Amino acid sequence: MDLPLRQSGRLLWAGVALTVALVGGLLFVNLVGRAGGKPLPDYGSIGDFGLTNQDGQAVSLATLRGHVWVADIIFTRCPGPCLKMSQQMAQLQESLPAASQARLVTLTTDPDFDTPPILKIYANRFGANPERWIFLTGTKKQIGNLAIDSLKLTALPKTAQERQSPDDLFVHSTIFVLVDKAARLRGIYETAGESVDSRQVITQLLEGVKRLEREG
Repeated sequence: MDLPLRQSGRLLWAGVALTVALVGGLLFVNLVGRAGGKPLPDYGSIGDFGLTNQDGQAVSLATLRGHVWVADIIFTRCPGPCLKMSQQMAQLQESLPAASQARLVTLTTDPDFDTPPILKIYANRFGANPERWIFLTGTKKQIGNLAIDSLKLTALPKTAQERQSPDDLFVHSTIFVLVDKAARLRGIYETAGESVDSRQVITQLLEGVKRLEREG
């Protein structure tokens, strides 16, 4: 079904450098928009998709339409930033008002390993409420279409020579992205780096979610 890893990686994660450059520009524009109190920028629509969550249930764009949602991309064997990112997502889950209808969406870069049962174990590790926070897997192509083409997230397989440990498999985005009820990408938030304050990231995301939920 899949091509060998190195070949499929080149095909499915093509354009990573261009996307990283684009995200850098979008982050700057997004910060300016928030600082000025203007409506959050619109970076384009999210394409339809069909993936599977940690409970083995089908999830599509229609599942999330009408909800504001925050998304990221990780893999469960990750020895790098994924742990911190998932901790931040868990903090966001706990900080959302009970009345909020917002959803949290975590994609995997490693679908060959991250099956629904594996994602379920990982989700439970972070206290994920399946009614609020879903973990999605599928084929590499399906994930790539949503992550790269729509959400501006990137992931690139590492060669054996580049790995610092057996589980050091991917370089991937460390951003959270914000999507509105009409499935439009509206915000990009960096979560990693020495200058990043996790509390500030959570505060900014909560503000973004509240603004988008008020848009109707």
